[in-house]
Amino acid sequence: MTAPSRRERLRTATVAEIKGGARRLLVDGGVEAVSLRAIARDMGMTAPAIYRYFPSLEALVGALAGDLYEELTALLETARDDAGDDEVAQLLAMARAFRAWSVGHPAEFGLIFGAPTPGLEAFVEGCVDPDHPGARFGAVFVQPLLHLWHRSPFPTPPAEVLERHLGGRLEPLRQSHGEVPIEVAWAFLSGWTRLYGLIAMEVFDQISWAMTDAEHLFELELATFATQLHPTHP
Repeated sequence: MTAPSRRERLRTATVAEIKGGARRLLVDGGVEAVSLRAIARDMGMTAPAIYRYFPSLEALVGALAGDLYEELTALLETARDDAGDDEVAQLLAMARAFRAWSVGHPAEFGLIFGAPTPGLEAFVEGCVDPDHPGARFGAVFVQPLLHLWHRSPFPTPPAEVLERHLGGRLEPLRQSHGEVPIEVAWAFLSGWTRLYGLIAMEVFDQISWAMTDAEHLFELELATFATQLHPTHP
């Protein structure tokens, strides 16, 4: 393999610095604060110079979103590997890691999991590609469910009912992760709505009216989900 040239190394470093600047602006002021002009000013560049690296602000925000998914996926993979061979334990460990990252990075969570961000439409539509960062993020949850299903099928609504009500909508998910049975796709959707719903309410401070520590409710929901997947799981 040929080593990257000096120009390529400089370009890579500059791209990383631009995305780092975008993330700092995101954290400090939300997605509305992210602009090519502000990043250029902070880097001592002219705004037009940044267009040599990103053709538009939307392209930069999409690249940042991809990086955040990759960062989160790596974190979840570590949590999964540390949990051992039990698929339910892996899912619970990844759910806890996802919550910890989300609570610790509310601005980043808001960008990739909050209200639709203008300019990210193409990024979101690309999630049907298995190599898309969003699809790879989903795969770390789907694969343990798939392995568990093949080894010890968990209770689900009848497949014909799932196909009738969800089959068409879940088809992109099933295809992007390699012929996923409708029962596994349903289990992923069921678990994701619980996981995401509680975390989003905590991150966006929509549950503090009811409790001071959302982690307890989160753990109760995880226990319920684990029991549904494996009734004898501790």
